[in-house]
Amino acid sequence: MYPGQQHRHYQRPPVPPPGYVQQKQYQRPMNPPPSNQMQSSVVTNHGRVQQFQYSNCTGRKKALLIGINYFGSKNQLGGCINDVRTMSRYLHDYHGYAFGDMVILTDDTRDMRRVPTKQNMLRAMQWLVKDARPNDSLFFHYSGHGGRTQDLDGDEVDGFDDVIYPVDFQVAGHIVDDQMHDIMVRPLRAGVRLTALFDSCHSGTALDLPFVYRAQDGGIKEYNIWKESKGDAMQAIMGYATGNTRLMANSVSSVFSRFKNSNSSQADRVKQQKMSPADVISFSGCKDTQTSSDSSVNGIATGAMSWAFITVMTQNPVQSYITLLQNVRVLLAQKYSQKPQLSSSHPIDVNLRFVL
Repeated sequence: MYPGQQHRHYQRPPVPPPGYVQQKQYQRPMNPPPSNQMQSSVVTNHGRVQQFQYSNCTGRKKALLIGINYFGSKNQLGGCINDVRTMSRYLHDYHGYAFGDMVILTDDTRDMRRVPTKQNMLRAMQWLVKDARPNDSLFFHYSGHGGRTQDLDGDEVDGFDDVIYPVDFQVAGHIVDDQMHDIMVRPLRAGVRLTALFDSCHSGTALDLPFVYRAQDGGIKEYNIWKESKGDAMQAIMGYATGNTRLMANSVSSVFSRFKNSNSSQADRVKQQKMSPADVISFSGCKDTQTSSDSSVNGIATGAMSWAFITVMTQNPVQSYITLLQNVRVLLAQKYSQKPQLSSSHPIDVNLRFVL
């Protein structure tokens, strides 16, 4: 663990999360990527034709920014409120988002309408997508605690839903990825852009988007049950070696859930169910099985993913989807083991220019 680093979860794992720390030099794109022109494409999957449309992001711009420090709790964080305030200035200064078209929820306010309770967060998500039209650009940013829970409806190949934690989660409960997808993705029309940035633990597929991309070559990832179960297998072995029966049982249960839900027909069904004609993109701070870091940069508390995203984009605003993912990963790998993820609601050309 690095100085000033805190992991955003409620129970510290018995072993470090899987990952690596690798020193690399930050690389800027060699050539400007092509513009993301509005266009239509057709995807055929098992006889089903689904049309989707890119957004050129020239319409109305709206943003929902949520930062929760959980003041006074044993799991208090330091940088989440700073993250959304920095993000609001970045969106305004670099991409023309008006402050009047932003809703910011933080737990340092006395305005009860702006406190990130579960009710306020869900209501704000509905506001974000309400009356969205083609070429509108919507931005969702969450910085706070994240976690995982058992999947109850069978739409997760690995057997777990990703969740985020409102400030009143102990009373109202968490918010599951299924609910965020139903509110912010499902209602959107073709050509509407929603960009989501999750700076939280276990957030790899926090918006339940069906297409996840490899950073190495931009290809679409296929779920690898053996690779994804490696961490749980190691924890099961550690639990056995140390006599920690609870750890061993939980790890074995996780592996069993993955095997139960990992058949190809199940994966195809989930992909069909979660695909959208809208232009939805999500960047997350880590894999579903990893934690994201609450850190400090130049003495200022910040979430590692939020800091890296803004740093890369301000140093060079002309990025393709794939170079943005790669550069954020390279920047974080100098200090952190978390591996940011890119996912989308439909297959994207990752060499197109990323626009907001």
